[in-house]
Amino acid sequence: MSLSEGRPYLAIPGPSVMPDRVLQAMHCGAPNIYAGEIVTMTESIAKDLKRVAGTEHHVAMYIANGHGVWEAALRNILSPGDTVLVPSVGQFGKGWANMARSIGVTVDYMDFPHLQPMDMDQIKAKLQADTDHKIKAVLVTHVDTSSSIKTDPRVLRGILDDCGHPALLGVDCIASMGCDRFEMDAMGVDMAISASQKGLMVPPGVGFVFFNDRAAAVRATVEAVSEYWDWTPRATPDAYYKYFNGTAPTHHLFGLREALDMIFEEGLEANWRRHEILARAIWAAVEVWGSEGPMQLNVRDQTNRSHAVTSAHLGAPAAVDLRNWLEQKAGVTLGIGLGMSTQEDPKGEGFFRFGHMGHMNAHMVLGMLGTVEAAMIALNIPHGKGALSAAAQVVAEGA
Repeated sequence: MSLSEGRPYLAIPGPSVMPDRVLQAMHCGAPNIYAGEIVTMTESIAKDLKRVAGTEHHVAMYIANGHGVWEAALRNILSPGDTVLVPSVGQFGKGWANMARSIGVTVDYMDFPHLQPMDMDQIKAKLQADTDHKIKAVLVTHVDTSSSIKTDPRVLRGILDDCGHPALLGVDCIASMGCDRFEMDAMGVDMAISASQKGLMVPPGVGFVFFNDRAAAVRATVEAVSEYWDWTPRATPDAYYKYFNGTAPTHHLFGLREALDMIFEEGLEANWRRHEILARAIWAAVEVWGSEGPMQLNVRDQTNRSHAVTSAHLGAPAAVDLRNWLEQKAGVTLGIGLGMSTQEDPKGEGFFRFGHMGHMNAHMVLGMLGTVEAAMIALNIPHGKGALSAAAQVVAEGA
């Protein structure tokens, strides 16, 4: 017997829960892709994506996942033999570095200790030592989806400015956009990437590269960019098909238009605040559970925690048992501990992740926490008492 019948809750850090409004908007026949509504709608989407990213500059849209826009961004600002600095706090910083290597770019990779934030002094020393300015860009993840560590781009911009270093600042916002506060222009970011399937609440398959005039000027010096990856015609199309270098992802666009409407109906500030409160409710529950049990948050300092995803450790095989029980018995799916490991747990089976991004509210999060506690009771996992009350208190005060 299972209690999982009914609507399941996919509490993984993307793809996120899709609103009924988005699904209904996508449930239609194919439009004319040469004229009419799809053209004006795409123009409005580009404008509103820039509002979400906090930029008055440019956006290029691609039929691609996050890995695709990693490459799109790199192709437009780098040539083989160029050097980039990649400070990393998790699996996705490593992934962007590997993508750069695959296209012939030299990567100066800074892998910070397990589940620790970036050491900004080390980064500053690296940039100060680069007196020849060989480093063309600094590439960071705003929120690394694996570790759930959040890095403030403003600190990196301050370091670059203090050093008088001309490198571009590129930020991966795939996990954070629409969840954690990100304001590209105000934060001094030159280039940012994101994708449709997390805070933007649309199926995977569309990615975005935002870039300012400094990055556009660098693009003008890159000799060879393929017609497909070139962001210039996508950002300033003189014909509709150039938005996507071919047929548009029509139904993703219908869904994205509806998702953006929902974000602006709520308001960006309210959206960010909702994510913060619900994240803090999860943290409060885990901290109480961990007071008399093995469950622990991976990121100790709240200022370094994402409001979109929370990585935690329970130990193996308890974490696997917990995730299996939740999915099979209660209809709740938590994320695996992607890229996390210790010497005692080389496969990372003792880690897991709560996804809390996009279309979610108080009863979804409190219900998820209640089923986690039920799983720990059923599996005889030691835990502190009062976690649900602590989470409810955060919600009550926040509301």
